[in-house]
Amino acid sequence: MYKTIIIIGLIALSHTISAQSNLQKNASYDLSRSLEQGESDIKIAEGYEKTAKEMLAKKDYTRAEDYFNRAKKLYEKLKNKDKIAEIDREIAKMYEAQNEVEKAISSYNDAGKVSRNQLQKSLNENDAQRLANSSNPRIQSDYIQQNLNLLENTANTKDRAAAYQQMADVNIQMNNKVEAIENLNYALKEVKEPVDVIKINQNIAKIYVDNKDYDKAIEINKKMVKEAQKSNDASLEIEQLQNLSSVYLDAEDKSKAISSLQQAYQIAIEQGHTIDAKHTTELMADYYTTNKESRKALSVYADFMNKLETLIKADSSLIDAQRFQATEDKISQLEKERALSEQLIRKKNITNYILIGSVILILVFLIVISRALYSIKKKNKRIALQSLRREMNPHFIFNSLNSVNQFIAQNNELEANKYLSSYSKLMRNIMENSNKDFIPLSLEIEQMKEYLDLEHLRFKDKFSYTIEIDSTLDTDAVTVPNMLIQPHLENAIWHGLRYRESDGLLKLKFENKNRYLEVTIEDNGIGLKKSREIKTEHQKKHQSRGQNNTLERIGLLNNLYNIHITIEVIDKAAPETGVIVVLRFPLTKK
Repeated sequence: MYKTIIIIGLIALSHTISAQSNLQKNASYDLSRSLEQGESDIKIAEGYEKTAKEMLAKKDYTRAEDYFNRAKKLYEKLKNKDKIAEIDREIAKMYEAQNEVEKAISSYNDAGKVSRNQLQKSLNENDAQRLANSSNPRIQSDYIQQNLNLLENTANTKDRAAAYQQMADVNIQMNNKVEAIENLNYALKEVKEPVDVIKINQNIAKIYVDNKDYDKAIEINKKMVKEAQKSNDASLEIEQLQNLSSVYLDAEDKSKAISSLQQAYQIAIEQGHTIDAKHTTELMADYYTTNKESRKALSVYADFMNKLETLIKADSSLIDAQRFQATEDKISQLEKERALSEQLIRKKNITNYILIGSVILILVFLIVISRALYSIKKKNKRIALQSLRREMNPHFIFNSLNSVNQFIAQNNELEANKYLSSYSKLMRNIMENSNKDFIPLSLEIEQMKEYLDLEHLRFKDKFSYTIEIDSTLDTDAVTVPNMLIQPHLENAIWHGLRYRESDGLLKLKFENKNRYLEVTIEDNGIGLKKSREIKTEHQKKHQSRGQNNTLERIGLLNNLYNIHITIEVIDKAAPETGVIVVLRFPLTKK
Protein backbone atom coordinates (compact mmCIF):
# COMPACT_ATOMS: atom_id res chain seq x y z
CA MET A 1 0.00 0.00 0.00
CA TYR A 2 2.78 2.38 0.98
CA LYS A 3 4.66 1.62 -2.27
CA THR A 4 1.51 2.45 -4.25
CA ILE A 5 1.27 5.83 -2.50
CA ILE A 6 4.88 6.63 -3.48
CA ILE A 7 4.32 5.70 -7.14
CA ILE A 8 1.13 7.82 -7.32
CA GLY A 9 3.02 10.69 -5.72
CA LEU A 10 5.84 10.42 -8.26
CA ILE A 11 3.39 10.48 -11.20
CA ALA A 12 1.37 13.37 -9.77
CA LEU A 13 4.42 15.51 -9.20
CA SER A 14 6.48 14.60 -12.27
CA HIS A 15 5.00 17.55 -14.21
CA THR A 16 6.75 19.91 -11.81
CA ILE A 17 10.14 18.82 -13.16
CA SER A 18 11.55 21.66 -15.20
CA ALA A 19 14.84 22.31 -16.95
CA GLN A 20 16.57 23.82 -13.90
CA SER A 21 20.02 22.37 -14.50
CA ASN A 22 22.24 21.99 -17.51
CA LEU A 23 22.53 18.60 -19.11
CA GLN A 24 25.82 17.08 -18.13
CA LYS A 25 28.21 17.03 -21.07
CA ASN A 26 28.31 13.25 -21.25
CA ALA A 27 28.92 10.85 -24.15
CA SER A 28 25.42 11.26 -25.60
CA TYR A 29 25.82 15.05 -25.61
CA ASP A 30 29.16 14.75 -27.41
CA LEU A 31 27.61 12.30 -29.87
CA SER A 32 24.77 14.73 -30.60
CA ARG A 33 27.32 17.50 -31.25
CA SER A 34 29.35 15.25 -33.56
CA LEU A 35 26.26 14.38 -35.61
CA GLU A 36 25.16 18.00 -35.71
CA GLN A 37 28.57 19.14 -36.96
CA GLY A 38 28.70 16.39 -39.60
CA GLU A 39 31.91 14.84 -38.31
CA SER A 40 33.56 11.76 -39.82
CA ASP A 41 32.19 8.21 -39.57
CA ILE A 42 35.06 7.18 -37.27
CA LYS A 43 34.25 10.05 -34.89
CA ILE A 44 30.53 9.15 -34.88
CA ALA A 45 31.35 5.45 -34.31
CA GLU A 46 33.53 6.38 -31.32
CA GLY A 47 30.64 8.50 -29.99
CA TYR A 48 28.24 5.54 -30.24
CA GLU A 49 30.77 3.32 -28.47
CA LYS A 50 31.30 5.78 -25.59
CA THR A 51 27.53 6.25 -25.17
CA ALA A 52 27.05 2.46 -25.11
CA LYS A 53 29.66 2.09 -22.36
CA GLU A 54 27.99 4.93 -20.42
CA MET A 55 24.66 3.08 -20.63
CA LEU A 56 26.38 -0.16 -19.66
CA ALA A 57 27.77 1.46 -16.49
CA LYS A 58 24.18 2.43 -15.59
CA LYS A 59 23.07 -1.15 -16.39
CA ASP A 60 20.80 0.19 -19.12
CA TYR A 61 21.49 -2.89 -21.25
CA THR A 62 18.85 -2.21 -23.92
CA ARG A 63 20.27 1.18 -24.80
CA ALA A 64 23.84 -0.08 -24.46
CA GLU A 65 23.20 -2.86 -26.98
CA ASP A 66 21.53 -0.42 -29.36
CA TYR A 67 24.49 1.99 -29.33
CA PHE A 68 27.03 -0.84 -29.58
CA ASN A 69 25.25 -2.10 -32.71
CA ARG A 70 25.22 1.40 -34.22
CA ALA A 71 28.96 1.68 -33.59
CA LYS A 72 29.54 -1.78 -35.08
CA LYS A 73 27.59 -0.88 -38.22
CA LEU A 74 29.82 2.14 -38.84
CA TYR A 75 33.00 0.17 -38.12
CA GLU A 76 31.81 -2.43 -40.65
CA LYS A 77 31.32 0.37 -43.17
CA LEU A 78 34.87 1.55 -42.40
CA LYS A 79 36.13 -2.09 -42.59
CA ASN A 80 37.84 -1.66 -39.21
CA LYS A 81 38.08 -5.30 -38.11
CA ASP A 82 39.88 -4.58 -34.84
CA LYS A 83 37.08 -2.27 -33.66
CA ILE A 84 34.38 -4.71 -34.85
CA ALA A 85 36.02 -7.46 -32.75
CA GLU A 86 36.25 -5.09 -29.77
CA ILE A 87 32.54 -4.20 -30.01
CA ASP A 88 31.52 -7.89 -30.37
CA ARG A 89 33.50 -8.68 -27.20
CA GLU A 90 31.81 -5.84 -25.28
CA ILE A 91 28.38 -7.10 -26.43
CA ALA A 92 29.32 -10.64 -25.34
CA LYS A 93 30.27 -9.38 -21.85
CA MET A 94 26.99 -7.46 -21.67
CA TYR A 95 24.98 -10.60 -22.53
CA GLU A 96 26.99 -12.57 -19.97
CA ALA A 97 26.15 -9.97 -17.29
CA GLN A 98 22.45 -10.53 -18.09
CA ASN A 99 22.95 -14.33 -18.01
CA GLU A 100 22.02 -14.63 -21.71
CA VAL A 101 24.56 -17.40 -22.24
CA GLU A 102 23.74 -18.43 -25.84
CA LYS A 103 23.87 -14.85 -27.10
CA ALA A 104 27.13 -14.28 -25.22
CA ILE A 105 28.71 -17.41 -26.77
CA SER A 106 27.63 -16.27 -30.25
CA SER A 107 29.12 -12.80 -29.74
CA TYR A 108 32.40 -14.18 -28.36
CA ASN A 109 32.63 -16.45 -31.43
CA ASP A 110 31.92 -13.48 -33.73
CA ALA A 111 34.68 -11.49 -32.03
CA GLY A 112 37.10 -14.41 -32.40
CA LYS A 113 36.36 -14.84 -36.11
CA VAL A 114 36.79 -11.18 -37.05
CA SER A 115 39.78 -10.43 -34.80
CA ARG A 116 43.13 -10.01 -36.56
CA ASN A 117 45.05 -10.00 -33.26
CA GLN A 118 45.96 -13.57 -32.23
CA LEU A 119 45.79 -12.74 -28.50
CA GLN A 120 42.27 -11.29 -28.82
CA LYS A 121 41.25 -14.18 -31.05
CA SER A 122 42.35 -16.75 -28.44
CA LEU A 123 40.74 -14.81 -25.55
CA ASN A 124 37.38 -14.73 -27.33
CA GLU A 125 37.52 -18.40 -28.34
CA ASN A 126 38.36 -19.42 -24.75
CA ASP A 127 35.52 -17.27 -23.34
CA ALA A 128 33.07 -18.88 -25.78
CA GLN A 129 34.20 -22.36 -24.65
CA ARG A 130 34.07 -21.31 -20.99
CA LEU A 131 30.39 -20.37 -21.31
CA ALA A 132 29.62 -23.43 -23.45
CA ASN A 133 30.84 -25.56 -20.51
CA SER A 134 29.04 -23.63 -17.77
CA SER A 135 27.76 -26.90 -16.27
CA ASN A 136 31.33 -28.14 -15.76
CA PRO A 137 33.31 -25.79 -13.46
CA ARG A 138 36.53 -27.79 -13.87
CA ILE A 139 36.59 -27.35 -17.65
CA GLN A 140 35.63 -23.69 -17.18
CA SER A 141 38.62 -23.15 -14.90
CA ASP A 142 40.93 -24.61 -17.59
CA TYR A 143 39.75 -22.05 -20.16
CA ILE A 144 39.99 -19.22 -17.63
CA GLN A 145 43.54 -20.29 -16.75
CA GLN A 146 44.44 -20.28 -20.46
CA ASN A 147 43.27 -16.68 -20.66
CA LEU A 148 45.25 -15.74 -17.54
CA ASN A 149 48.36 -17.29 -19.10
CA LEU A 150 47.75 -15.35 -22.33
CA LEU A 151 47.23 -12.08 -20.43
CA GLU A 152 50.33 -12.46 -18.27
CA ASN A 153 52.88 -9.68 -18.92
CA THR A 154 50.37 -7.70 -21.01
CA ALA A 155 48.92 -4.25 -20.29
CA ASN A 156 45.36 -5.62 -20.53
CA THR A 157 44.41 -5.24 -16.86
CA LYS A 158 40.68 -5.09 -17.64
CA ASP A 159 40.47 -8.61 -19.09
CA ARG A 160 42.92 -9.95 -16.49
CA ALA A 161 40.72 -8.61 -13.65
CA ALA A 162 37.64 -10.14 -15.32
CA ALA A 163 39.42 -13.53 -15.63
CA TYR A 164 40.30 -13.55 -11.91
CA GLN A 165 36.67 -12.76 -11.03
CA GLN A 166 35.49 -15.57 -13.34
CA MET A 167 37.92 -17.94 -11.62
CA ALA A 168 36.52 -16.83 -8.24
CA ASP A 169 32.96 -17.64 -9.45
CA VAL A 170 34.15 -21.13 -10.47
CA ASN A 171 35.86 -21.55 -7.08
CA ILE A 172 32.55 -20.73 -5.35
CA GLN A 173 30.73 -23.29 -7.53
CA MET A 174 33.34 -25.86 -6.46
CA ASN A 175 32.92 -24.72 -2.81
CA ASN A 176 36.51 -23.51 -2.65
CA LYS A 177 35.91 -20.17 -0.97
CA VAL A 178 39.49 -19.60 0.15
CA GLU A 179 40.73 -19.69 -3.46
CA ALA A 180 37.75 -17.54 -4.48
CA ILE A 181 38.84 -14.80 -2.04
CA GLU A 182 42.44 -15.19 -3.23
CA ASN A 183 41.43 -14.70 -6.89
CA LEU A 184 39.23 -11.72 -6.01
CA ASN A 185 42.21 -10.14 -4.25
CA TYR A 186 44.26 -10.71 -7.43
CA ALA A 187 41.48 -8.98 -9.35
CA LEU A 188 41.60 -6.03 -6.92
CA LYS A 189 45.25 -5.43 -7.85
CA GLU A 190 44.28 -5.02 -11.52
CA VAL A 191 41.54 -2.37 -11.10
CA LYS A 192 41.70 1.35 -10.39
CA GLU A 193 38.13 2.66 -10.79
CA PRO A 194 36.26 3.05 -7.46
CA VAL A 195 33.18 1.30 -8.87
CA ASP A 196 35.26 -1.77 -9.81
CA VAL A 197 37.10 -1.78 -6.46
CA ILE A 198 33.79 -1.64 -4.56
CA LYS A 199 32.18 -4.34 -6.72
CA ILE A 200 35.03 -6.82 -6.09
CA ASN A 201 35.10 -6.04 -2.36
CA GLN A 202 31.34 -6.61 -2.18
CA ASN A 203 31.85 -10.07 -3.68
CA ILE A 204 34.52 -10.80 -1.05
CA ALA A 205 32.14 -9.56 1.67
CA LYS A 206 29.38 -11.87 0.38
CA ILE A 207 31.70 -14.87 0.77
CA TYR A 208 32.41 -13.85 4.37
CA VAL A 209 28.65 -13.47 5.00
CA ASP A 210 28.06 -16.97 3.57
CA ASN A 211 30.74 -18.25 5.97
CA LYS A 212 29.02 -16.27 8.78
CA ASP A 213 32.23 -14.32 9.26
CA TYR A 214 30.25 -11.12 9.78
CA ASP A 215 33.02 -9.08 11.36
CA LYS A 216 35.19 -9.30 8.22
CA ALA A 217 32.17 -8.61 6.01
CA ILE A 218 31.25 -5.54 8.09
CA GLU A 219 34.86 -4.33 8.03
CA ILE A 220 34.96 -4.57 4.22
CA ASN A 221 31.60 -2.79 3.86
CA LYS A 222 32.66 0.05 6.16
CA LYS A 223 35.81 0.41 4.09
CA MET A 224 33.71 0.55 0.92
CA VAL A 225 31.50 3.29 2.39
CA LYS A 226 34.65 5.37 2.90
CA GLU A 227 35.83 4.58 -0.66
CA ALA A 228 32.45 5.75 -1.98
CA GLN A 229 32.74 8.97 0.04
CA LYS A 230 36.16 9.62 -1.54
CA SER A 231 34.69 9.26 -5.03
CA ASN A 232 32.08 11.98 -4.31
CA ASP A 233 29.42 9.66 -5.73
CA ALA A 234 26.33 9.96 -3.51
CA SER A 235 24.49 7.06 -5.18
CA LEU A 236 27.50 4.80 -4.66
CA GLU A 237 27.75 5.83 -0.99
CA ILE A 238 24.01 5.20 -0.48
CA GLU A 239 24.34 1.76 -2.09
CA GLN A 240 27.26 0.83 0.22
CA LEU A 241 25.31 1.96 3.30
CA GLN A 242 22.40 -0.22 2.15
CA ASN A 243 24.82 -3.17 1.74
CA LEU A 244 26.31 -2.48 5.19
CA SER A 245 22.79 -2.45 6.65
CA SER A 246 22.10 -5.83 5.03
CA VAL A 247 25.23 -7.34 6.65
CA TYR A 248 24.24 -5.89 10.05
CA LEU A 249 20.83 -7.54 9.66
CA ASP A 250 22.51 -10.88 8.86
CA ALA A 251 24.65 -10.37 11.98
CA GLU A 252 21.42 -9.53 13.89
CA ASP A 253 22.69 -6.07 14.83
CA LYS A 254 19.35 -4.34 14.16
CA SER A 255 20.14 -0.95 15.60
CA LYS A 256 23.20 -0.51 13.34
CA ALA A 257 21.24 -1.89 10.41
CA ILE A 258 18.48 0.75 10.70
CA SER A 259 21.08 3.43 11.52
CA SER A 260 22.90 2.70 8.24
CA LEU A 261 19.61 2.96 6.32
CA GLN A 262 18.72 6.24 8.03
CA GLN A 263 22.16 7.60 7.11
CA ALA A 264 21.62 6.50 3.49
CA TYR A 265 18.16 8.13 3.45
CA GLN A 266 19.53 11.40 4.81
CA ILE A 267 22.23 11.53 2.09
CA ALA A 268 19.63 10.79 -0.61
CA ILE A 269 17.41 13.65 0.63
CA GLU A 270 20.30 16.10 0.95
CA GLN A 271 21.77 15.26 -2.45
CA GLY A 272 18.39 15.23 -4.21
CA HIS A 273 18.45 11.54 -5.24
CA THR A 274 14.75 10.68 -5.54
CA ILE A 275 15.13 7.06 -6.67
CA ASP A 276 17.75 6.27 -4.00
CA ALA A 277 15.55 7.94 -1.35
CA LYS A 278 12.55 5.89 -2.53
CA HIS A 279 14.53 2.63 -2.42
CA THR A 280 15.95 3.40 1.05
CA THR A 281 12.44 4.34 2.28
CA GLU A 282 11.18 0.94 1.11
CA LEU A 283 14.05 -0.85 2.90
CA MET A 284 13.33 1.02 6.17
CA ALA A 285 9.58 0.39 5.84
CA ASP A 286 10.24 -3.34 5.23
CA TYR A 287 12.50 -3.43 8.30
CA TYR A 288 9.85 -1.77 10.52
CA THR A 289 7.07 -3.93 9.08
CA THR A 290 9.11 -7.11 9.72
CA ASN A 291 9.67 -5.95 13.28
CA LYS A 292 5.93 -5.14 13.63
CA GLU A 293 6.53 -1.38 13.93
CA SER A 294 3.83 -0.27 11.47
CA ARG A 295 3.61 3.28 12.79
CA LYS A 296 7.31 3.84 12.12
CA ALA A 297 6.89 2.35 8.65
CA LEU A 298 4.01 4.75 7.94
CA SER A 299 6.02 7.62 9.39
CA VAL A 300 8.92 6.85 7.00
CA TYR A 301 6.57 6.89 3.99
CA ALA A 302 4.90 10.08 5.21
CA ASP A 303 8.25 11.81 5.59
CA PHE A 304 9.25 10.76 2.08
CA MET A 305 5.94 12.02 0.60
CA ASN A 306 6.29 15.37 2.40
CA LYS A 307 9.76 15.87 0.93
CA LEU A 308 8.99 14.38 -2.47
CA GLU A 309 8.10 17.57 -4.40
CA THR A 310 11.20 19.42 -3.18
CA LEU A 311 13.27 16.30 -3.77
CA ILE A 312 12.10 15.93 -7.38
CA LYS A 313 12.77 19.59 -8.15
CA ALA A 314 16.31 19.24 -6.82
CA ASP A 315 16.96 15.87 -8.48
CA SER A 316 19.29 16.55 -11.41
CA SER A 317 19.25 12.85 -12.33
CA LEU A 318 15.54 13.03 -13.18
CA ILE A 319 16.05 16.22 -15.15
CA ASP A 320 19.02 14.63 -16.90
CA ALA A 321 16.88 11.59 -17.70
CA GLN A 322 14.41 13.85 -19.48
CA ARG A 323 17.22 15.71 -21.13
CA PHE A 324 18.82 12.44 -22.18
CA GLN A 325 15.57 11.38 -23.81
CA ALA A 326 15.49 14.70 -25.66
CA THR A 327 19.12 14.19 -26.68
CA GLU A 328 18.32 10.66 -27.85
CA ASP A 329 15.44 11.98 -29.94
CA LYS A 330 17.77 14.58 -31.38
CA ILE A 331 20.37 11.89 -32.14
CA SER A 332 17.72 9.84 -33.97
CA GLN A 333 16.65 12.89 -35.99
CA LEU A 334 20.26 13.79 -36.82
CA GLU A 335 20.91 10.18 -37.84
CA LYS A 336 17.98 10.32 -40.24
CA GLU A 337 19.24 13.60 -41.67
CA ARG A 338 22.77 12.16 -41.99
CA ALA A 339 21.43 9.02 -43.70
CA LEU A 340 19.37 11.16 -46.08
CA SER A 341 22.39 13.37 -46.78
CA GLU A 342 24.56 10.30 -47.46
CA GLN A 343 21.86 8.90 -49.73
CA LEU A 344 21.74 12.16 -51.69
CA ILE A 345 25.54 12.20 -51.89
CA ARG A 346 25.52 8.58 -53.11
CA LYS A 347 22.94 9.42 -55.78
CA LYS A 348 24.93 12.49 -56.78
CA ASN A 349 28.11 10.44 -56.91
CA ILE A 350 26.40 7.76 -59.01
CA THR A 351 25.18 10.47 -61.40
CA ASN A 352 28.67 11.96 -61.50
CA TYR A 353 30.21 8.54 -62.08
CA ILE A 354 27.76 7.88 -64.92
CA LEU A 355 28.54 11.28 -66.47
CA ILE A 356 32.28 10.80 -66.04
CA GLY A 357 32.00 7.25 -67.38
CA SER A 358 30.00 8.49 -70.36
CA VAL A 359 32.54 11.23 -71.07
CA ILE A 360 35.37 8.69 -70.80
CA LEU A 361 33.55 6.29 -73.12
CA ILE A 362 32.94 9.09 -75.63
CA LEU A 363 36.60 10.14 -75.39
CA VAL A 364 37.73 6.54 -75.81
CA PHE A 365 35.37 6.16 -78.76
CA LEU A 366 36.69 9.39 -80.31
CA ILE A 367 40.28 8.30 -79.71
CA VAL A 368 39.58 4.91 -81.29
CA ILE A 369 37.84 6.58 -84.25
CA SER A 370 40.60 9.18 -84.63
CA ARG A 371 43.25 6.48 -84.44
CA ALA A 372 41.37 4.40 -86.97
CA LEU A 373 41.05 7.42 -89.27
CA TYR A 374 44.71 8.26 -88.74
CA SER A 375 45.65 4.66 -89.49
CA ILE A 376 43.50 4.68 -92.63
CA LYS A 377 45.02 7.99 -93.73
CA LYS A 378 48.48 6.63 -93.05
CA LYS A 379 47.74 3.48 -95.03
CA ASN A 380 46.35 5.57 -97.87
CA LYS A 381 49.48 7.70 -97.83
CA ARG A 382 51.64 4.57 -97.89
CA ILE A 383 49.63 3.25 -100.83
CA ALA A 384 49.96 6.61 -102.57
CA LEU A 385 53.71 6.59 -101.88
CA GLN A 386 54.11 3.08 -103.29
CA SER A 387 51.94 4.04 -106.26
CA LEU A 388 54.13 7.08 -107.00
CA ARG A 389 57.26 5.00 -106.59
CA ARG A 390 55.99 2.30 -108.94
CA GLU A 391 54.84 4.96 -111.38
CA MET A 392 58.50 5.63 -112.12
CA ASN A 393 59.24 2.00 -113.00
CA PRO A 394 57.28 1.74 -116.32
CA HIS A 395 59.10 4.80 -117.67
CA PHE A 396 62.46 3.32 -116.65
CA ILE A 397 61.53 -0.08 -118.14
CA PHE A 398 60.37 1.58 -121.37
CA ASN A 399 63.68 3.49 -121.74
CA SER A 400 65.68 0.36 -120.96
CA LEU A 401 63.83 -1.76 -123.54
CA ASN A 402 64.42 0.98 -126.10
CA SER A 403 68.13 0.72 -125.39
CA VAL A 404 68.06 -3.07 -125.84
CA ASN A 405 66.13 -2.61 -129.06
CA GLN A 406 68.77 -0.09 -130.20
CA PHE A 407 71.62 -2.52 -129.51
CA ILE A 408 69.82 -5.28 -131.44
CA ALA A 409 69.12 -2.95 -134.36
CA GLN A 410 72.85 -2.18 -134.48
CA ASN A 411 73.61 -5.94 -134.47
CA ASN A 412 75.47 -5.39 -131.22
CA GLU A 413 74.40 -8.62 -129.54
CA LEU A 414 77.23 -8.57 -126.98
CA GLU A 415 76.28 -5.09 -125.72
CA ALA A 416 72.59 -6.08 -125.69
CA ASN A 417 73.35 -9.14 -123.51
CA LYS A 418 75.59 -7.11 -121.22
CA TYR A 419 72.89 -4.45 -120.88
CA LEU A 420 70.15 -7.03 -120.19
CA SER A 421 72.30 -8.71 -117.51
CA SER A 422 72.90 -5.43 -115.67
CA TYR A 423 69.29 -4.39 -116.19
CA SER A 424 67.90 -7.64 -114.72
CA LYS A 425 70.13 -7.31 -111.65
CA LEU A 426 68.98 -3.73 -111.08
CA MET A 427 65.32 -4.61 -111.61
CA ARG A 428 65.56 -7.51 -109.16
CA ASN A 429 66.89 -5.14 -106.45
CA ILE A 430 64.22 -2.56 -107.25
CA MET A 431 61.41 -5.14 -107.14
CA GLU A 432 62.66 -6.74 -103.91
CA ASN A 433 62.60 -3.38 -102.14
CA SER A 434 59.59 -1.88 -103.91
CA ASN A 435 57.39 -2.16 -100.80
CA LYS A 436 59.93 -0.41 -98.53
CA ASP A 437 59.82 3.33 -97.93
CA PHE A 438 63.40 3.43 -96.62
CA ILE A 439 66.42 1.29 -97.49
CA PRO A 440 70.07 1.35 -96.31
CA LEU A 441 72.21 4.02 -97.97
CA SER A 442 74.65 1.31 -99.09
CA LEU A 443 71.88 -0.42 -101.07
CA GLU A 444 70.70 2.86 -102.59
CA ILE A 445 74.28 3.69 -103.67
CA GLU A 446 74.62 0.21 -105.18
CA GLN A 447 71.34 0.66 -107.12
CA MET A 448 72.38 4.13 -108.31
CA LYS A 449 75.76 2.76 -109.47
CA GLU A 450 74.04 -0.03 -111.39
CA TYR A 451 71.65 2.49 -112.92
CA LEU A 452 74.49 4.83 -113.95
CA ASP A 453 76.39 1.89 -115.45
CA LEU A 454 73.34 1.05 -117.58
CA GLU A 455 72.94 4.63 -118.74
CA HIS A 456 76.67 4.84 -119.47
CA LEU A 457 76.34 1.77 -121.73
CA ARG A 458 73.54 3.53 -123.57
CA PHE A 459 75.25 6.95 -123.81
CA LYS A 460 78.88 5.83 -123.85
CA ASP A 461 80.20 8.90 -125.64
CA LYS A 462 78.07 11.42 -123.77
CA PHE A 463 79.17 11.35 -120.14
CA SER A 464 81.21 9.83 -117.36
CA TYR A 465 80.33 9.85 -113.67
CA THR A 466 81.86 9.95 -110.22
CA ILE A 467 80.40 8.92 -106.82
CA GLU A 468 81.85 10.53 -103.70
CA ILE A 469 80.90 9.26 -100.23
CA ASP A 470 81.72 11.05 -96.95
CA SER A 471 83.97 8.78 -94.83
CA THR A 472 82.00 9.69 -91.66
CA LEU A 473 78.83 8.09 -93.04
CA ASP A 474 77.94 4.55 -91.92
CA THR A 475 76.24 3.57 -95.18
CA ASP A 476 74.91 0.29 -93.75
CA ALA A 477 73.26 2.01 -90.78
CA VAL A 478 71.94 5.20 -92.40
CA THR A 479 68.65 4.87 -94.30
CA VAL A 480 67.28 6.93 -97.19
CA PRO A 481 63.98 6.99 -99.11
CA ASN A 482 63.89 4.25 -101.72
CA MET A 483 64.53 5.37 -105.36
CA LEU A 484 64.21 9.10 -104.62
CA ILE A 485 67.64 9.94 -106.07
CA GLN A 486 67.26 7.99 -109.35
CA PRO A 487 64.79 10.35 -111.10
CA HIS A 488 67.26 13.23 -110.70
CA LEU A 489 70.09 11.17 -112.18
CA GLU A 490 67.77 10.27 -115.05
CA ASN A 491 66.89 13.95 -115.62
CA ALA A 492 70.57 14.93 -115.60
CA ILE A 493 71.40 12.33 -118.26
CA TRP A 494 68.33 12.44 -120.48
CA HIS A 495 67.61 16.16 -120.39
CA GLY A 496 71.10 17.60 -119.98
CA LEU A 497 74.14 15.48 -120.68
CA ARG A 498 72.96 13.59 -123.77
CA TYR A 499 72.55 16.87 -125.70
CA ARG A 500 76.19 17.86 -125.20
CA GLU A 501 78.48 17.72 -128.20
CA SER A 502 81.44 16.72 -126.03
CA ASP A 503 81.75 14.36 -123.05
CA GLY A 504 79.87 15.46 -119.97
CA LEU A 505 80.43 14.75 -116.29
CA LEU A 506 77.89 13.65 -113.69
CA LYS A 507 78.87 13.97 -110.03
CA LEU A 508 76.97 12.16 -107.25
CA LYS A 509 78.08 13.20 -103.76
CA PHE A 510 76.94 11.99 -100.28
CA GLU A 511 77.92 14.25 -97.33
CA ASN A 512 77.31 14.29 -93.56
CA LYS A 513 76.05 17.81 -92.78
CA ASN A 514 75.20 18.28 -89.08
CA ARG A 515 72.49 15.63 -88.54
CA TYR A 516 71.52 15.76 -92.21
CA LEU A 517 72.55 13.65 -95.17
CA GLU A 518 73.12 15.95 -98.14
CA VAL A 519 73.00 14.34 -101.60
CA THR A 520 74.28 16.51 -104.47
CA ILE A 521 73.68 15.61 -108.12
CA GLU A 522 75.69 17.91 -110.38
CA ASP A 523 75.95 17.78 -114.18
CA ASN A 524 77.49 20.01 -116.84
CA GLY A 525 74.72 19.39 -119.38
CA ILE A 526 72.88 22.01 -121.39
CA GLY A 527 70.98 23.36 -118.36
CA LEU A 528 67.28 23.80 -117.61
CA LYS A 529 66.56 26.76 -119.88
CA LYS A 530 68.04 25.28 -123.05
CA SER A 531 66.53 21.89 -122.25
CA ARG A 532 63.03 23.40 -122.16
CA GLU A 533 63.61 25.16 -125.50
CA ILE A 534 64.45 22.00 -127.45
CA LYS A 535 61.80 19.73 -125.85
CA THR A 536 58.60 18.66 -127.52
CA GLU A 537 55.27 19.23 -125.80
CA HIS A 538 55.10 15.51 -124.94
CA GLN A 539 58.57 15.60 -123.34
CA LYS A 540 57.68 18.73 -121.35
CA LYS A 541 54.51 17.06 -120.09
CA HIS A 542 56.40 13.91 -119.08
CA GLN A 543 59.16 15.82 -117.30
CA SER A 544 56.60 17.91 -115.45
CA ARG A 545 54.85 14.74 -114.27
CA GLY A 546 58.16 13.27 -113.11
CA GLN A 547 59.01 16.38 -111.09
CA ASN A 548 55.54 16.45 -109.53
CA ASN A 549 55.87 12.76 -108.66
CA THR A 550 59.11 13.45 -106.78
CA LEU A 551 57.65 16.44 -104.92
CA GLU A 552 54.53 14.44 -103.95
CA ARG A 553 56.69 11.60 -102.63
CA ILE A 554 58.74 14.04 -100.54
CA GLY A 555 55.52 15.58 -99.15
CA LEU A 556 54.09 12.16 -98.25
CA LEU A 557 57.32 11.02 -96.59
CA ASN A 558 57.51 14.21 -94.51
CA ASN A 559 53.87 13.79 -93.44
CA LEU A 560 54.02 10.06 -92.74
CA TYR A 561 57.26 10.00 -90.75
CA ASN A 562 57.22 13.54 -89.37
CA ILE A 563 60.60 14.34 -90.96
CA HIS A 564 61.94 17.20 -93.06
CA ILE A 565 63.23 16.25 -96.52
CA THR A 566 64.07 19.18 -98.80
CA ILE A 567 65.03 19.51 -102.46
CA GLU A 568 66.74 22.40 -104.21
CA VAL A 569 67.25 22.61 -108.02
CA ILE A 570 69.82 25.18 -109.24
CA ASP A 571 70.48 26.11 -112.88
CA LYS A 572 74.15 27.02 -113.20
CA ALA A 573 74.91 30.63 -114.14
CA ALA A 574 76.79 31.46 -117.38
CA PRO A 575 79.40 30.85 -118.55
CA GLU A 576 78.87 27.45 -116.82
CA THR A 577 76.10 25.14 -117.95
CA GLY A 578 74.29 22.36 -116.20
CA VAL A 579 72.13 21.76 -113.12
CA ILE A 580 72.80 21.14 -109.43
CA VAL A 581 70.16 19.21 -107.43
CA VAL A 582 70.59 19.15 -103.65
CA LEU A 583 68.53 16.67 -101.57
CA ARG A 584 68.66 16.87 -97.76
CA PHE A 585 67.51 13.95 -95.57
CA PRO A 586 67.50 13.75 -91.75
CA LEU A 587 70.17 11.30 -90.63
CA THR A 588 68.08 8.26 -89.62
CA LYS A 589 69.34 4.83 -88.74
CA LYS A 590 67.62 1.49 -89.09
